[in-house]
Amino acid sequence: MRKQIWLFLLLGMWCSPVWSQTVKVVEEPGGKPIPFVSIYSIDLGINLLTDEKGEADIRAFADAKNIRFSFTGYRALTYSFEELQALNFLVKMRESVVALENVVISASRWEQSTREVPNKMASIKPKEVQFQNPQTAADMLEVSGMVFIQKSQLGGGSPMIRGFATNRVLLTVDGVRMNTAIFRSGNVQNVISLDPFSIENTEVIFGPGSTIYGSDAIGGVMSFYTLNPNFSANGTLEAHGSSTLRYSSANNEQTVHADVNLGWKKWASVTSISYSNFDDLLMGTRGPEEYLRPTYVDRINGKDTVLQNPDPRRQKPSGYDQINLMQKIRFAPNEAWDFQYAFHYSETSPYPRYDRLIRPGANGLRSAEWAYGPQIWMMNNLNISHSQGSNLYDRMILRLSYQHFEESRIDRNFNSARRRIREEQVEAFSANLDFEKRVNGQSTLFYGVEALTNFVESKGIDVNVNMGIPEPASTRYPDGSTWNS
Repeated sequence: MRKQIWLFLLLGMWCSPVWSQTVKVVEEPGGKPIPFVSIYSIDLGINLLTDEKGEADIRAFADAKNIRFSFTGYRALTYSFEELQALNFLVKMRESVVALENVVISASRWEQSTREVPNKMASIKPKEVQFQNPQTAADMLEVSGMVFIQKSQLGGGSPMIRGFATNRVLLTVDGVRMNTAIFRSGNVQNVISLDPFSIENTEVIFGPGSTIYGSDAIGGVMSFYTLNPNFSANGTLEAHGSSTLRYSSANNEQTVHADVNLGWKKWASVTSISYSNFDDLLMGTRGPEEYLRPTYVDRINGKDTVLQNPDPRRQKPSGYDQINLMQKIRFAPNEAWDFQYAFHYSETSPYPRYDRLIRPGANGLRSAEWAYGPQIWMMNNLNISHSQGSNLYDRMILRLSYQHFEESRIDRNFNSARRRIREEQVEAFSANLDFEKRVNGQSTLFYGVEALTNFVESKGIDVNVNMGIPEPASTRYPDGSTWNS
């Protein structure tokens, strides 16, 4: 009996390499799995790919002397099966130093080589965003060193390109314009509605983009492309995601984020959620003295009272919180058709405008209150693409979107009983139909049509803070107006 047990153990040890032949391919350094790596046997003529976990069953390669691992952007490696056994079936690939040509979408709404784009362009990649770890999408643009950001308060960020801003610089999200009829010449903060954790790529056009996008792109275009649902490589359910916890001492920031991708053969889904809480900002020790906050106003027993700030570098008040949600669902019944629906939602709490709160007045401070009300952005976007050639086009994309915007501003002078409230809501509808057609095999024709409609609702209310009585007041924009293009 004892001899039989030893025989079984020896057979198990001899058979283990045959039945434990899952190879894993990871990055070096870092150890991050690399999916879709091509594994090719020169001897046997067998080819397969690693899955989402960077793994593949290479049982069929047991007799191979040359097994090649290759993936775009990484140095190719070749091993024998015995060498893989010595490595415990763990293959480490390093990034290649060969610079690949960049591909951009913003210039024509289709993927193009940067060589074919006449404008200067810049692309902000996910790895750069992860390294910089910005708090908001405005900070993401700023730390790239490519776009100037004007910030009057912690909850702000108005992008500028070559001196152009707001209604002369276009913001797009997944090909849908974010600019509305109430984008004015002054600074706007709409870019902070975007979640930097859910952005997959950002492209910036430095120069006029009016031919493709209209007159509000005369200064440039900033295009944000959010996470794309990925299908399964083998048809079975594959899930992957990421999560982040972040704390920042400058404003006691507390941020939590999570996203997950579920992929099948024809269906895919990606879900993203982020929440951030920002406390009052603590400015640096070498900042301008005019930004210090030695005193602040608080209303005590129905009266505005000037209080001493124990830490003048603490910009009181400036904090706010924000939540971002995104849900995408994708369906591809075949290679020609691709359907994708996306839902985006962002909401902030009221956030004070710090530059107005520190303005001097006759009694020390001019304003007792000055804040932007909750900023809300919601978008529903249906994207349908068809890539089967016809006489009219080789590829076609239809984008149908509905967006809802809410913003407001609240201000009251020191010792004044009148609180001014101005509220705006915009319902924005858009439809884009874009085509691409190869002509004579040498030229490409891009053409399409766009239709836009904005409905603007603007309200003005003056409230007596002592009596609590609201009264109608003048509005910032014509209430009930429309804008079409």
